[in-house]
Amino acid sequence: MNPHTKAIIGNGVVIDPKVLIEEINTLHDAGYSTDNLFISNKAHVIMPYHIVLDKLLEENRGNDKIGTTARGIGPAYCDKYERCGIRFEDFVTPNFSSLVKHNVLNKNKILQAFGYDPLDADSIIREYEDYARILKPYMKDTINIIHQSLENDENVLCEGAQATLLDIDFGTYPFVTSSSPSIGGVCTGTGVSARDIGEVYGVLKAYSSKVGAGPFLTEQDNEIGDCIRELGHEYGTTTKRPRRCRMARSCCS
Repeated sequence: MNPHTKAIIGNGVVIDPKVLIEEINTLHDAGYSTDNLFISNKAHVIMPYHIVLDKLLEENRGNDKIGTTARGIGPAYCDKYERCGIRFEDFVTPNFSSLVKHNVLNKNKILQAFGYDPLDADSIIREYEDYARILKPYMKDTINIIHQSLENDENVLCEGAQATLLDIDFGTYPFVTSSSPSIGGVCTGTGVSARDIGEVYGVLKAYSSKVGAGPFLTEQDNEIGDCIRELGHEYGTTTKRPRRCRMARSCCS
């Protein structure tokens, strides 16, 4: 919201275009400009089949559910590493249509094997081509933008989502997110070299919180936990799910 900064969504992010457009419209309605928003051409797009597969996989885990947000994030990262993902540089070009048709053909085989209804590629294409037209002006080579800023000795602040305990490598696997929210994600998620990293700030709370299933030692599933949740506003940013809280010492006395 600061007009004197460049707000960048890096290449390491997976983006639901519908949700992003809703957030952009919210800012516009509040009187803010988004002219300083830039989306990496290498960021991946969350597609409808990712959301369906996210729900399907969670349902079929039985008693071993991860507690996913069912927003399609995990399956989108799976496609990224399976090398069939759709980047923004594809999303806003005529090649988008053929990529969707190819992916939907393969995803439908999985859905039908589990007894789910197949998806219609043409309706997805029509809906997402509208999103692409809205977001195309924001797409840039953000890696080049960041490096130009570094060369100009400008301040660059990188922010990771979630925390170490949700890191795909260092977190409480498998009850983690699908990316690297810890310091390593700065390089892979933005294109910044390790030698360009200056000061690193770790944020530590007097307690820990998380959403989803899995073991959570010293969890305060009681009045103390409820108190922490309300004092810390511990609810999912987009899903609004109440977070589970644990702590080493009481802050509610």
